[in-house]
Amino acid sequence: MSRTASEIATQPSCWHRAAEAAAGFDGLPRPGERVAVTGCGTSWFMATAYAALREASGEGVTDAFAASEFPPGRLSSYDRVVAITRSGTTTEVLELLAALRGNAPTLVLTADPRTPVMEAADTVAVLDWADEESVVQTRFATTALAFLRTGLPNGARAVRKAAVDAELAVTEPLPEAAVEAEQWTFLGRGWTYGLAQEAALKMREAAGAWTESYPAMEYRHGPISITGPGRVTWVFGPLPEGLAGDVSRAGGQLVAHRDCDPMADLVRVQRLAVAIAETHGLDPDRPKNLTRSVILGRPGRPD
Repeated sequence: MSRTASEIATQPSCWHRAAEAAAGFDGLPRPGERVAVTGCGTSWFMATAYAALREASGEGVTDAFAASEFPPGRLSSYDRVVAITRSGTTTEVLELLAALRGNAPTLVLTADPRTPVMEAADTVAVLDWADEESVVQTRFATTALAFLRTGLPNGARAVRKAAVDAELAVTEPLPEAAVEAEQWTFLGRGWTYGLAQEAALKMREAAGAWTESYPAMEYRHGPISITGPGRVTWVFGPLPEGLAGDVSRAGGQLVAHRDCDPMADLVRVQRLAVAIAETHGLDPDRPKNLTRSVILGRPGRPD
């Protein structure tokens, strides 16, 4: 079993622990606060999911930005800025935290307490028990989202249910159509659009696969043109009315796990990415052109 596959399988227990840790943590966004959430890559997509979920829960205005795209004119516009960074060394996140100093209180979720982010942020939640050896993020990202979800109304109960659903997701057979497909399109609405974006990224990172992601209601405004035999449309969360029929008429295969928490459904896609990689002779633990942390300007790192 690859290291990535092993780490994927630990997510149910990680989420239970995240719910326990968040219950005793005092630095989560408070109701009514105006909040921005940020990160890079996978962390950005987790930020996107949490921002949509928090605002939909009535907790207050919540925006999400890639760390490199945080609007300079909004540095003092938020009551709190939350950053997610597994490594604690990502250049864009550290630069943003420096710019936010004195403008807005910052909370960082990280996996490594021995990195510069510990001093760059006002408050830090260290989820070191969810850290990973893999380059490709799986359990840290979803554990960070579980930690943040716990702070929302009924969040602890939702995370515990997600963990139970994930126990099935890490063991049950993957949809045959998804395993045999040549192309995958991931869709979501609201907070699950962030999960759809992350699902597509996982498939590209681990397996070099042809994947796309869209808001579910935008799918019929052009992206459906890619649908056809041997291609899968995977929907996170509720299925928009009429979409199943549209996919069928286009000759595609629909995958929709409607009765499970969407975060647990993401676990299935993580497993699918590993399976596709191994089918094509790729090593999911060592994806092409990727490093564990992007530190700009360092020799041998992406620049």
